[in-house]
This record gives sequence, structure tokens and C-alpha cells, in this order.
Amino acid sequence: QLIFAQYGEETYTRGLDVYTTVRSTDQEVAYRALRRSLLDYERRQVYRGPEKFVALPKDASDPKALEEALDDAFGEVRDNDELQVAVVLDATPKKVTLVRRSGETVEVAGDGIKPVQSGLSDKAGPAIKLRRGAIVRIVKLAKPQPNNPGGFEITQQPEVEGAFVSMDPRDGSVRALVGGFDFNKNKFNHVTQAWRQPGSSFKPFIYSAALEKGFNGATVVNDAPLFFDAGTTGSQAWEPKNYDGTFEGPMSLRRGLARSKNMISIRVLQSVGAQRAQEWITRFGFDADKHPAYLTMALGAGSVTPMQMAQAYSVFANGGYRMSPFVISRIEDPKGKLLVKPPRPPRDEAHRGIDARNAFVMTQLMQEITRSGTAAKAQATLKRPDIYGKTGTTNDSMDAWFVGYHPTLVAAVWIGYDNPRKMGSNETGGGLALPVWISYMEHALKGVAVQEPTAPEGVIQSGGEWFYEEFYRGAGVSSVGLDDKLPEGSGAGVGAAPASPTTAPAEAPPKPAAPAAPAAPSQDEKKKILDLFRN
Repeated sequence: QLIFAQYGEETYTRGLDVYTTVRSTDQEVAYRALRRSLLDYERRQVYRGPEKFVALPKDASDPKALEEALDDAFGEVRDNDELQVAVVLDATPKKVTLVRRSGETVEVAGDGIKPVQSGLSDKAGPAIKLRRGAIVRIVKLAKPQPNNPGGFEITQQPEVEGAFVSMDPRDGSVRALVGGFDFNKNKFNHVTQAWRQPGSSFKPFIYSAALEKGFNGATVVNDAPLFFDAGTTGSQAWEPKNYDGTFEGPMSLRRGLARSKNMISIRVLQSVGAQRAQEWITRFGFDADKHPAYLTMALGAGSVTPMQMAQAYSVFANGGYRMSPFVISRIEDPKGKLLVKPPRPPRDEAHRGIDARNAFVMTQLMQEITRSGTAAKAQATLKRPDIYGKTGTTNDSMDAWFVGYHPTLVAAVWIGYDNPRKMGSNETGGGLALPVWISYMEHALKGVAVQEPTAPEGVIQSGGEWFYEEFYRGAGVSSVGLDDKLPEGSGAGVGAAPASPTTAPAEAPPKPAAPAAPAAPSQDEKKKILDLFRN
């Protein structure tokens, strides 16, 4: 499409050699990882029934008639990569006998028929009943099952969609791009065309704005209930909740981000100011008009594409520069003459989105997410500290995200339905999108040395946290919202979680007599909060 837009019909006659930035091995891993996650999700859904039904002769003594009927059946549908077409010859609640396109007969039993158990029930309606002549999908299992010797599972084509894109944050070159489950089924490119709510994966950009106002990882913010009337929200009254429905009281900014506490993010945005935050996010490449300046922006209520998210996170990954993603590295004519050169990555101040200090401190905070927060599975699986990112799950689990990075690679994963609908109360970015990211990074970072960022000038480390120099020793924001009450009997603690030590190289300065941003509320603040609990 890109070449045709530039050369028109000559695209097909000129004999152009087009070189892309996509790495075939990376692309294959991304493609497989995304499809695997979508198929895993599909296994948990209600069985919608066979794709079609074909009339098969009942008389087994006429193999030619059966063969002709099967040829007609297989001619109507095609295999979808690992999702193979099969026709049911016989079905009982305990075993299904099928024939594959190759003519091989296979039996599926035990765990292999679990995803379609409702279609084997005596109460199953005619549209979902698995019976002789039903056209279904089977997939070869990676590991044999003792109760399913055939090694196949009956499943169905996913209705849910997904997207994956990775890019090098140092120059913007796209390494892998998967626009959906199956291009032949749906040619809509979800990486560049799907505008979706980012949910909590948008929170780092709000926290980034807060750093410029004096916040730091040790700032104590109250995770307590909030209520806003329609005039404040711009639409209707709003009483936001945390994902788990509980409130935990005062905690450090670091812990609040790691645990994706909505009340913390909203209070942070209140302090920053919605208008200021709306302007700030444009530094990452977002469109201001797609993120109205209301407090709901703190929870990612605006609209983004997966490509935008990858580009935006690359600003954190490369120390503050905005890179434009590109997929064509060069174009040559048949004689080898260079027609188009790859763009040179801009590293001047004109292309700086945020200060290097901001990118560094946000990276330290997002390291906590992959270490002990909602994406802790990332470091636990990959066994390396130099990965950073944020999960995202929108209201009613309509969108699931994970966007994360290494200093040399950024990747964004999105999963959801084209026509937004609930995916299930237990479906989250950490459960759906994160495994795709981990599978890809496990391949892409193999053999890559650990590369943790070096602290830039203008930041100070103390007590395991990083501070801007000008906000050290009392000039920064030490706490927010500590006067707000918690629900009676909430069981919330009053102390902020201790800041986790960071491994980025820097020497801690002498301990000040009176820390500017304590890791926990003062004794007077604790007493005040305890009094609120008693009341």
C-alpha cells in the first residue's frame, strides 16, 4: 500500500526492490504469540456451534459417495493456518470422530472436546449440535494428552481480535507488525486503524506530567473513594472504583502505579490539572482532541491506536525523543540504484518530547510494575530487570493492553472485539496481552545484554527513590489527599509501602536532616488518619 501510494501502477511494472525493517523471525514469533493468546481466550468462550453442515451418506458401504460429499465440504471452507477444517463422522458426549482434509480419520476425546462440550449435550440446539456432517475446526496440540490419544482439540475461529507491533525506539524502525488474527478474514489493520481506549496503559503519561510538578516515587497519595458530579466530568456523575473494588489508603506513588490504583491516578491528575496533562501528552505524539481534558483521562478514556502507543512508549525508552515509525528501509530500481533511503533518526532538541530526567524516572517507576506489580510475570519469566511497561484494562474488560519496552525494543499488544463488548470480568491486560509480549521478548531479547539506563544529570537518588534536584529537600510534593476519608471497615493500612531499591547506577547523597518526600506519612498524619477510621 505504501509503495502503491508513491508509484501507482508502476509498482507492478518497474521491478522495484523494496526492503523493509521487519525481521522475518520476529514477525513469525509475534504472529504465533498473538494467535495463541486469541485461541486460548476462545477456549474459555461459549461454543457457538459448527461453521456449516453438509449432508453425508448414511450408507457406509458406498465409500465413493462419502468421498464426493467430503470433497464438496472441504471445497467450501479453507484451513486457517493451524486451525484445520474437519468434518464430523460421529459424535457422542465422550468422543468425536472426524475426517481431515487429508482423508485421515481422527478421534478426539477427553480434554480435546472440552471447548465444545455444550455442542455434545442432548439439550444442544440444532445450530450448535455436533453431529454427523458438521464442519468444525481442529488444532493439533503441542503436548499429547493421556485421555486424548489423537492429539487434536476441537475449537472455533475466534471472533475476538488483536494487534501487535514492535519498533526500535532508537530510530523508529518497525520490527514486527501483526494487524489481526487473519488477514484473509479481516483486512482491517488494527495496529494503525483501530482507535481504542487505552485504559490503565495510559497512566504513565499522566504520571510523567506529575513529575514536572514535583511528584516523585515516594510521594504519598491516598487511595480513598472519590465522587464527581456531571459538571466536573463533562457528561454524567462519576464514582470511580479500583479494579478490585477495594481501597487501601495512603501509599507511595511508586506502589500506586505498580498496582494500577485508579484513585491514585485520578488524584495525581487533579493535582496536575486536566488541561496541563492534555497538553503534556501531545509530547508523546497523541492527539489532544482524542483525549478530552476531564479527569477520566487519568484512566485512559481517550482514543489511541496500538502504533501510537508503541511510538509514545518509545519516548520513555530512548531518553525523551519522539521517533516516527517507519517500515520501509530502502527502495532500489532493477539496476540497484537507490531511490529511497531510510530516514535518519532525529536526535536533536527539536525532536525532544520530554526531558531525559523524566524518561529516566518514569522508567524506574515502570520497572516496579514488571517486578512486583500487575506485570510481575514479565521479570519472573524473562529473568532480567531491564524491561518496563504497563498493563491496561478498560471498563468491563472491553480492551486489554500491555505496552512495554527494553532500551532497544518497544512492543504494544491490544486485544478486544471490533465492535466493543465485554470480554469477561476476569479478562485483563495482564492475563490476555502480557503473555503475547513476553513470548515475543523472550525471542527478541535472546542474547541481548542487560542494559539499564544511566541516570542523567539533574536527578538525585535517596532512600531508593529518584528526585529532580530542584524538588529535593522539601520543594517537591510530599503527599496528596491525606484528608480524604476511607470507607468504614475497609481494612486499609496507613503506611506507604517502602520504596523498592533501584539498580540504576548512581551514588546516594548524604541523608538530609529532614527528607523532602518521606516514604510514609508523619506520626501526626498517621494519628489523623486513624482518627478518621475510628469515626
